[in-house]
Amino acid sequence: MRKFRKVLDGLTTSSPGATLGSPSCSSGAGTPTAAPTPKEIDVQETLVSENFQLCKTVRHGFPYQPTALAFDPVQKILAVGSRSGGVRILGRPGVDSFCQHESGAAVLQLQFLINEGALVTACADDTLHLWNLRQRRPAILHSLKFNRERITFCHLPFQSKWLYVGTERGNTHIVNIESFILSGYVIMWNKAIELSTKTHPGPVVHLSDSPKDEGKLLIGFESGTIVQWDLRGKKADFRIYYDEAIHSVGWHHEGKQFMCSHSDGSLTLWNLRNTTKPFQVTFPHGKVQKDGRKESCKPILKVEYKTTRTSEPFVIFSGGLSYDKAGRRPTLTIMHGKAITVLEMDYPIVEFMALCETPYNNEVQEPYAVVVLLEKDLIVVDLTQSSFPVFENPYPMDIHESPVTCTAYFADCPPDIIPALYSIGAKHKKTGYSQKEWPITGGTWTLGSHAYPEIIITGHADGTIKFWDASAITLQMLYKLKTSKVFEKPKPGEGRAAELVEEDPFAVQMVSWCPQSRMFCVVGISAHIILYHFSKYEANTQTVLLEVRLQCESEDVISPSENENDPCISESGSHSPQPYPRQPASPVSGTTEGIKPSIPCLKVKDKTVRVPPGYQAELVIQLQWIDGEPPQQITSLDINSAYGLLAFGNCNGLAVVDYLQKTVLLCMSTLDLYGASDPYQRLTRSPRRHRQSTSEFCMRGLSNFYSDSKKRIRTSYQSLTELSDNQQSIDMERSKSPTSGYASRRAMLQQLHGVTMYSHDEHHTTAPYCWTERATESRENSFSRSRSSSVSSIDRDTKEAITTLQFGESYGRKSDALTTPCLWVGTSLGVGLLIPMSIPTDQEERMEEPVTFGPSGAVLMLKGSVLCFAFLDCMGTLIQSPYEAWRDINAAEDPDRPRKRKLVHFSPESSQETYGDGHLAVVCSERQAKVFLMPSQSCLFVHNITESSFVLRADVVSVSNSVCLACFCANGHVMTLSLPSLRPLMDVSYLPLTDMRIARTFCFTNGGQALYLSSPTEIQRITYSQEMCDNLQEMLGELFIPIETPEVQNRGFLKGFFGGNAHTFDREELFGEAAAGKASRSLAQHIPGQGGMEGMKVAAGGAVGELARARIALDERGQRLGELEERTALMMTSAEVFSKHAHELMLKCKDKKWYQL
Repeated sequence: MRKFRKVLDGLTTSSPGATLGSPSCSSGAGTPTAAPTPKEIDVQETLVSENFQLCKTVRHGFPYQPTALAFDPVQKILAVGSRSGGVRILGRPGVDSFCQHESGAAVLQLQFLINEGALVTACADDTLHLWNLRQRRPAILHSLKFNRERITFCHLPFQSKWLYVGTERGNTHIVNIESFILSGYVIMWNKAIELSTKTHPGPVVHLSDSPKDEGKLLIGFESGTIVQWDLRGKKADFRIYYDEAIHSVGWHHEGKQFMCSHSDGSLTLWNLRNTTKPFQVTFPHGKVQKDGRKESCKPILKVEYKTTRTSEPFVIFSGGLSYDKAGRRPTLTIMHGKAITVLEMDYPIVEFMALCETPYNNEVQEPYAVVVLLEKDLIVVDLTQSSFPVFENPYPMDIHESPVTCTAYFADCPPDIIPALYSIGAKHKKTGYSQKEWPITGGTWTLGSHAYPEIIITGHADGTIKFWDASAITLQMLYKLKTSKVFEKPKPGEGRAAELVEEDPFAVQMVSWCPQSRMFCVVGISAHIILYHFSKYEANTQTVLLEVRLQCESEDVISPSENENDPCISESGSHSPQPYPRQPASPVSGTTEGIKPSIPCLKVKDKTVRVPPGYQAELVIQLQWIDGEPPQQITSLDINSAYGLLAFGNCNGLAVVDYLQKTVLLCMSTLDLYGASDPYQRLTRSPRRHRQSTSEFCMRGLSNFYSDSKKRIRTSYQSLTELSDNQQSIDMERSKSPTSGYASRRAMLQQLHGVTMYSHDEHHTTAPYCWTERATESRENSFSRSRSSSVSSIDRDTKEAITTLQFGESYGRKSDALTTPCLWVGTSLGVGLLIPMSIPTDQEERMEEPVTFGPSGAVLMLKGSVLCFAFLDCMGTLIQSPYEAWRDINAAEDPDRPRKRKLVHFSPESSQETYGDGHLAVVCSERQAKVFLMPSQSCLFVHNITESSFVLRADVVSVSNSVCLACFCANGHVMTLSLPSLRPLMDVSYLPLTDMRIARTFCFTNGGQALYLSSPTEIQRITYSQEMCDNLQEMLGELFIPIETPEVQNRGFLKGFFGGNAHTFDREELFGEAAAGKASRSLAQHIPGQGGMEGMKVAAGGAVGELARARIALDERGQRLGELEERTALMMTSAEVFSKHAHELMLKCKDKKWYQL
């Protein structure tokens, strides 16, 4: 608990951190003492470093670049491995866990220890890992690194502790799961095949034990050789040499025959009685041609052979289509008796697996579903219905349905907004799904006590907006909005529309949402803005179009003499805001007089259309093309429902729209906004080089955001996968810039904003930009910029962009006694401008009288581009911007009681109560943060956030009943600063910025949470709150729940007696150290995991470590005793069954003669 007091008498003139104010305000408006200012500020800061800890919470979405699949039929949980070394474990909705291998090596194969709460992963770096799933956050117990051989296939029999590992050399090794040590028992490839064979059989592609006898191991080699190895006798029972390469093998549950899939698109069925030739050869998709030959087919990559009690067996396989049918989509084929069903998939099949009722491979399998893992989707097919419908996926696997281009995160939303969105979105759900429940139902999850309404909004490349319920670390889609419906469909071959057909002109660049009023604003890549209101009723509406000319020529530099004659800027001493020239709403096809007409990228529908309930378009704003040149992309946006205003800006200037009256209130270049308060001396520059080619129109920003090698989203899904800075462009920037140390930053910002911007701290050592000290101003906060007539190419391209906007109640001038509506403007030069506004308070006057703007009331200077504004009262409490309570404009209205706008925090009385004798303005830029006291505009606190990097995202958020400034830097650091003192509370090197996707999608929210797009298909949520880290275990789901293992089916006495007994096979006798000896130490290296006993011995020490080890040992001993008890009970059950059958047989034969038997 710390208190900060600062005497403010005369602070404006004496403080070295004081910021230069507007000269016009200081000279003609009186001194700051004219306004009521507090004698001292008393803020009790409650946040300390112990309130912060950074950790990952949960990952949503589809696993990016999946490689492997596994399923536990008893626990009913699913595991998916990925190329980046990640493992997602899924159960019932809410049970979703993400694990990451530190090596980052691709996951080749997954094997559950069925009903044991453990998982084995085999990775591309030839390492096996054992994961403990009996904790909410899985951890590695053991690892085994192969040094001399490469792993190709693994197999773990049910209820066995010995893992078979096949290698690229063709050898088969055996690993003890409990100790993760290699057995001395090895099946060498040269012993498995005949000595007379001269060629190597290839890598091991299949391993499985015979359902009939666990002592028989079937080994499949890539070349087409199949060997059944007798583990007891250490010899081969039979060898099969087939001409075609083998991809997979599937057993019949009786163990008398098995099926193979081959590279020529054939399926072979083999009978163990005669292995000289296949019992049956079929080409499921190969037709006989006219000349009698079979047409060539693609390989069948996997086959599963599953039996049922009441019908023919299922043969399920992927691939096998004929080559002559080009362009056909990937297929999964289901053969059930004579019926063949081909299911076409949207994406290539990575892996599939049949879900069966029993975990035993020697029982009738009874498959009920098939899990199909595609490259970009996960589907489950219902096998119990003849039409084979798919189950409705409860997981948020379609985040990437169209590439995500922006995100927004809102915590602690109004409680009624989620039900409202869900009720609208539920009406548009797809139909045709299976009526049965989702079959993956493992684990348990309960709604924690720390849940509160959270919403994530994602914008996509095709113009869609998705609202997600993110409460309680889950994710469920609420509502989907298609912004493209506002526009006419581009017709091929007509003007610029032909060029934009494949460039996604509707891509969402940024969003602004007011949860209280439910107003929603979308900025598109084609320099357009769409304003939506929310309604529960459908309506007939016609969208209003406003065309805005926001173009700033580089030659049009305003001089002070021109400012004096500018009607848009009122006199410096004036206290009443003067209106800017207003631009009324224009018809859809209209153009401004005197301007050369240009065809816009998109054409707004000009007809009245019937719109469904939900978000309904109210207004579309389009930036005009000027002389055939495209408009610059919009870089900042803010909307305020209480004011009825919408502000946006780009590198050319600022525009403010009154969306209630549908008029343009303000449209000015950034330079004109300063008026007489311009802190820079701007001299005339040489003319700009030739205009940009019309072919490089409004899509260039999106192209920068996507991969340089593949710019078409529709033709390449990888467009959002390679978003790192293009090295060639960086080198080019580096060669242009005299200060090469900032080149990567320039390239990053250029890609991030889609425009070329200039920041005054970036080239402070270059000759064209010379910062000189004014006589009456401090060096830190006042600069003058002189430009020579021969500036470099970079200088001619750079502009001062509007980087952030914020509406709010503030003091427009130093002399103001009451707060007024204001617009805070931040630029890429580190300038913060304050523009006061006059808004009629009466509802009728508001719809008729214009909103007027005054001259800039303050000019605040910081280092680097301004990123955000926030406001605190003098007690340190965050001040929310005024808003209008939501009202449904389409609802039936009572003529006797007309509805009025209900405004919150928008009145002189409420403002006076909230702000008291002043308030604090928090301004954060790429380099530093400052806290100003309003209305005196005195700088109270300054903190230089970073010198070597720059801030990408900054927000003032609430954490632990207080507020702080959260920052994310380009070097991957996440930092928090106290408010208002700007003390560093946390600085963690969390995530190196490897691509633009993270920079574009990282966002903070209240409650100490943040998110970013970790891959093109996944959202990663993190927390920097110690309280949430402490409660995270309670919020996560349990992956493992104790379930009794299903009993073995009764096979009958005679069948069990004459058919052999698989349970008599003791692997311990064969593979244990006593019988097989020790394996070579150089073959594999055991690595203890942090989740196991060895990891505990290494990590822990002293009495606490001893207690922890004793507890783990006790748990393991109890677990083994439990297993022993289960085995004893199973033996007793078997003995009782045997005794019962023997007694029945005795009674049956008791009174019969010997010749009657």
